[in-house]
Amino acid sequence: MSEYLNALGERAKKASIILGTLSEEEKNKAIFQIAEDLKIFANEIITSNKFDVDNLIAGGKGLNMIDRLTLNEKRIEEMAEGAKQVTQLKDPVGEVVESFTRPNGLVISKVRVPLGVVGIIYESRPNVTVDAAMLCLKAGNAVILRGGSEAINSNKVLVNVIAKALEKSGLPKDSVQLIEQTDREIATQFMRLNKYVDVLIPRGGAGLIKAILENATIPVIETGTGNCHVYVDNEADLNIANDIVINAKTQRPSVCNAMETLLVDAEIAEEYLPVIAGKLMEKNVEIRGCNRTSEILGSSGIVLKNADETDWETEYNDLILAVKVISGVEEAIEHINKYGTRHSECIVSENKEKINIFQKKVDAACVYANASTRFTDGFEFGYGAEIGISNQKLHARGPMGLKELTTIKYIISGTGQIRG
Repeated sequence: MSEYLNALGERAKKASIILGTLSEEEKNKAIFQIAEDLKIFANEIITSNKFDVDNLIAGGKGLNMIDRLTLNEKRIEEMAEGAKQVTQLKDPVGEVVESFTRPNGLVISKVRVPLGVVGIIYESRPNVTVDAAMLCLKAGNAVILRGGSEAINSNKVLVNVIAKALEKSGLPKDSVQLIEQTDREIATQFMRLNKYVDVLIPRGGAGLIKAILENATIPVIETGTGNCHVYVDNEADLNIANDIVINAKTQRPSVCNAMETLLVDAEIAEEYLPVIAGKLMEKNVEIRGCNRTSEILGSSGIVLKNADETDWETEYNDLILAVKVISGVEEAIEHINKYGTRHSECIVSENKEKINIFQKKVDAACVYANASTRFTDGFEFGYGAEIGISNQKLHARGPMGLKELTTIKYIISGTGQIRG
């Protein structure tokens, strides 16, 4: 293990011990100071971010990736507002989950405590730097951040602003640290920094998640990949369906809760597909359809690319949509459970029985009826900024807020009891 990483880890561990004992007021004061300083140093942040954006443009990257990376005054204001909202959230640390007295008089309490040191590996979104830092701080955790190389200048200035604000507030500046070395070997070593890091949270695409799961020896909370579906049932209100499909695909296609596959019931496909295809194409969405979809749209003069097996498996993060005609809710469920990533799934229907079946049988963190998958978000759920969307089944699932950044400790009080 490199001396560089060991030094980061040692400093983070020391900071975490202090953070774990702080009052809610002390943590809120620091977070509020960070929010104010983000606005004060907005021009400096934007200037550093421009270096990263220009490098990305020079490398010929797509518009969606550039959008993820770009910071402007509005986005910095949103980051600052998100930080302030975290101060309004109830501090979970110290919460007594349950308490009981045993027959021998022992009082046993289950209490929420910080995880300790959290490691976060993420890709091109510098807003994650601030979101992750604020939530970890409020939950009493130190955090070591490893962002993508494409955002290194943005992340450096953001963490520098945060560190200075922490010092102003009397908190350890090492509570939030950035791995500034961007080579892959350092990233792999970080995944094995068990001596100091208590949990690792990846945020990014399927490739990043796979690499971490294969290499990490630190416990991992799996997040990120979102191959999300909307199923339009034959008993759907098609006006509602139109709004949901357009929003889920086009409102922000680069994020993990955007729809990637549209499933349409065969009974309404001939009526519905030409209508929704026209609306999608107005939004510059490329449609890749099954054979039946191609037949129906072809008769309307719409020529599209035929979907293959990889299209059902792909998280595009782009204005590309796979479309399949299926025969009812059970086939929709089967398709989703086969190809989905257990993130966010939706049924559009007026039939309560079908909705009930769909929501019970679909294996995902968030299962919607008659609402866009784009709502899978910590802010929209009322948690403030989120650390990520967990699509695993252990410890945390769905949008991860403050409580998901804590664990529990048993506090046992006695009067001299011994075990016989």
